[in-house]
Amino acid sequence: MKDLLQKYEDKQPEIVFNWKDSETEAEGWTVINSLRGGAAGGGTRMRKGLDMNEVLSLAKTMEVKFTVSGPAIGGAKSGINFDPSDPRKKGVLKRWYNAVAPLLKSYYGTGGDLNVDEIHEVIPITEDAGVWHPQEGVFNGHFKPTEADKINRIGQLRLGVIKVIESNTYSPSVERKYTVADMITGFGVAEAAKHYYDIYGGTVEGKRAIVQGFGNVGAAAAYYLSQMGAKIVGIIDRDGGIINKEGFSFEEVKELYLNKNGNTLVADNMIPFEEINKQIWGLEAEIFAPCAASRLITKEQITQLINTGLEVITCGANVPFADKEIFFGPIMEYTDERVSLIPDFISNCGMARVFAYFMERRVEMNDELVFKDTSETIKKAMQNVYKNNASKKQLSKTAFEIALKQLI
Repeated sequence: MKDLLQKYEDKQPEIVFNWKDSETEAEGWTVINSLRGGAAGGGTRMRKGLDMNEVLSLAKTMEVKFTVSGPAIGGAKSGINFDPSDPRKKGVLKRWYNAVAPLLKSYYGTGGDLNVDEIHEVIPITEDAGVWHPQEGVFNGHFKPTEADKINRIGQLRLGVIKVIESNTYSPSVERKYTVADMITGFGVAEAAKHYYDIYGGTVEGKRAIVQGFGNVGAAAAYYLSQMGAKIVGIIDRDGGIINKEGFSFEEVKELYLNKNGNTLVADNMIPFEEINKQIWGLEAEIFAPCAASRLITKEQITQLINTGLEVITCGANVPFADKEIFFGPIMEYTDERVSLIPDFISNCGMARVFAYFMERRVEMNDELVFKDTSETIKKAMQNVYKNNASKKQLSKTAFEIALKQLI
């Protein structure tokens, strides 16, 4: 696996597009690792301090993810080095998408990512730039549909991603009009834990869980884990967190979801970040869902969790460990050898799978079918890992071997 990984990491990306904004200090990159299957896909993120290497590593991560989620295309990513809280953000995004529009028309598909919203920013701004849909390049480069079929399937994709969830099973509040895009990634993170216990033995019900991050992914993961009967005992977010060793009730977790301020946890008795960051890693929990930013978790933190009974990690964040390596650094390897570590490209593939689901064929606009498709995709990937390795350890190593053999 290490040799395969080294070969994959060392391979130069096929296309690197670099842009410097004419009106601000913003700089952006689109990195296309390969045009496997004639196209490449990956979201657009914005943060201050981002560089080309971050975008490259995420493009390679996307390519691995597509081996699970489909379609069988190359990995790509766009990143803009700019402060997303700057009032000039919208202008930066407009100029960026105008510059990158020829790629988006031909062979590159994008979506939302860190600090860039799919529905309110990516879709309307790319439309203004003359792109039918942010995934148009994947249709043209990979699927090569007839013009009529392309129109139909782009319409289906557009409606599917922003579809308001009507089912109480999948929405914390049908009155609040949560969309598939709001919930699907966190749903997949929770489903990965459920499938893990179903396949390897045990049940998610009654297990204690810690969630890191309470944005789109973390909040939804906490909601669905709690709905399954897991006990959320701790949540750590950017500004603080909460602990309840007995576990918060489902109603309490639902309330936390409904009360969050954008992507931030809002709760009574919030423990300041410095304090909760000392306490939470020593909590007894069987499930850990890292759903905050990439490369945060230290070896010391994960060791504390392992020592207090951790069984499985289901990753909402891409590359959650504080390793400098693109994929499989020493902290991740250390963790993978000691507990069941479900890799991010399986557990957080929900949004990528939804794109594939609506692009691949004509389907019904049905909550149950969309969510079940993501669940089945994750289940199938985990069954494939189990078939190759029935041990509860080195799940990530096995999953990478399966993926890389398809790519190299």
